[in-house]
Amino acid sequence: MRDPKHPGEVRALPITQPAAAEPIAHGGDLDAARERFPGAPEPWIDLSTGINPVRFPIPALPAEIWSRLPTRSEEEALLAAAAARYRVRNSQMIAAAPGTQALIQLVPRLFPKSSVEILGPTYEEHEACWMRAGHRVSVVEDLNRSDRADVVVVVNPNNPTGRIIPVSVLRTVARTLAKKNGLLVVDEAFIDVLPESASIVSELPPATIVLRSLGKTYGLAGLRLGFAIAEVSLAKRIRAELGPWAVSVPALSIGKAALCEARWLAGAIVRLESDRQRLDAMLQAAGFALLGGTPLFRLARHCEATKIVENLGRHGIHVRTFARDPQWLRFGLPGDEPAWDRLAAALSK
Repeated sequence: MRDPKHPGEVRALPITQPAAAEPIAHGGDLDAARERFPGAPEPWIDLSTGINPVRFPIPALPAEIWSRLPTRSEEEALLAAAAARYRVRNSQMIAAAPGTQALIQLVPRLFPKSSVEILGPTYEEHEACWMRAGHRVSVVEDLNRSDRADVVVVVNPNNPTGRIIPVSVLRTVARTLAKKNGLLVVDEAFIDVLPESASIVSELPPATIVLRSLGKTYGLAGLRLGFAIAEVSLAKRIRAELGPWAVSVPALSIGKAALCEARWLAGAIVRLESDRQRLDAMLQAAGFALLGGTPLFRLARHCEATKIVENLGRHGIHVRTFARDPQWLRFGLPGDEPAWDRLAAALSK
């Protein structure tokens, strides 16, 4: 900008920085845990995330897969595998993204400023991302008055409580929103371990976006792969906003292989349910009251939760805490017998 007092000089415009948002606490922050408990034994046992500790076996990949861009046919093959796995009638209804979190951040930017109701308490990134995009956001405890909102967001099953909203209720909400050009967002990140009837995907109502995660149930969170499922036109819009090559070649290849392995998933679900029962018994024996969860994680309450977190940290075990309720702790599943033994020993103290 030219300075009127000194025509030959250019005056720099002041740069206004947006106020920094408070970071949201998440599981998996092992760097912070190590800093807090520097004397804890290694390796750390991370029970803070709800990710399957026994991952899908990664197939051998050709070396050239790391040195080229994804092809359209590779993406189409992944979408076809996702459509078959999730019982979606048309693979063009699916958009693949580098993780569900990327979609949680993208979707609020696709719609005009709206009144948004989020069924909570739940995964806090939904609230943060809709607010960051300028929407009016409320966190509500039920869907009884969801007709007031333009957008309704439901995490199903819920993280961290495990609450499940019946598909019939979600379809009623979707129909109401569709009449006023609204939107229902259903985050099904943890639903793979539940019966298929728990998902709204197979008979997707209008004005609905469903988010699915590959990383949690398949134990491949580092792969960064998630999906948005919606009407074809909306899915196409999401793919356009993600841009070309949104998912890497290794993720396309491994994701397709995982989604096609129905036998592996069935075995994982059986094991996770057995481990869930084992963890429930261990927590109850340690004086916890079970509040809910899924086969991938358990939410429990203890009046001495703060002290228990300290004790677990000294034993190199990381669990998820909640500032909104210091008596809540979320436990993921140990991945092997040494991890189970270390958790049992730490809880006994």
